[in-house]
Amino acid sequence: MIESGESASFVCKMEDVLDLYHEPYDEKRPVVCFDESNKELHKEVRDPLPARPGAVARYDYTYERNGTRNLFVMSEPLTGWRHIEVTERRRKEEFVAQMQSLVDDHYPDADCIRVVMDNLNTHQRYAFYEHLPPAEARRLLRKLEFHFTPEHGSWLNMAEIEFSALWTECLDRRIPDAATLRAEVAAWERTRNEDESEIDWQFTADDARIKLRQLYPANHD
Repeated sequence: MIESGESASFVCKMEDVLDLYHEPYDEKRPVVCFDESNKELHKEVRDPLPARPGAVARYDYTYERNGTRNLFVMSEPLTGWRHIEVTERRRKEEFVAQMQSLVDDHYPDADCIRVVMDNLNTHQRYAFYEHLPPAEARRLLRKLEFHFTPEHGSWLNMAEIEFSALWTECLDRRIPDAATLRAEVAAWERTRNEDESEIDWQFTADDARIKLRQLYPANHD
């Protein structure tokens, strides 16, 4: 629910992200969508009955909880590239590590990486200075440009589309441990990258002004 007093902030951030999505591709200034989620790990208490002709595999309804792992996703929609990292936690420290990897490992030749993400409290520029020497924090921040989706507007982050595909095609089942989770996610990522599965985003700021006009402040004729 978007409060009336928050509508101007919402549409400002929304139009910023929508304009960014419709800029021409620039390999020196890539647009990367970033998001995070988690996966509960469930071990089987009893061995499942294997599949056989005419019958699918059957699993017991009971299971043993085996912790939770965080999933970071990076996605460049215009090129069909994505990367998923499995971590134990998702603190500011892990966020900074992901941004460092984005700059140094994935886009070392980029002049500026435009990162679309939500307003999670760990997504802070000052976190770089909390966990890195000042010169290193400044080096990374000079190559990163953050674009935040509005509150209640996570649908504007195309990384959510990647997460939806990941859950449907890979994680919609019990995963017993972190090693299996990493292996399954890596296999899914490799296949999807080989297919160069792009995201064709059509919704524009002009569309928003028509279809979401009720969200815009009524402050002029």
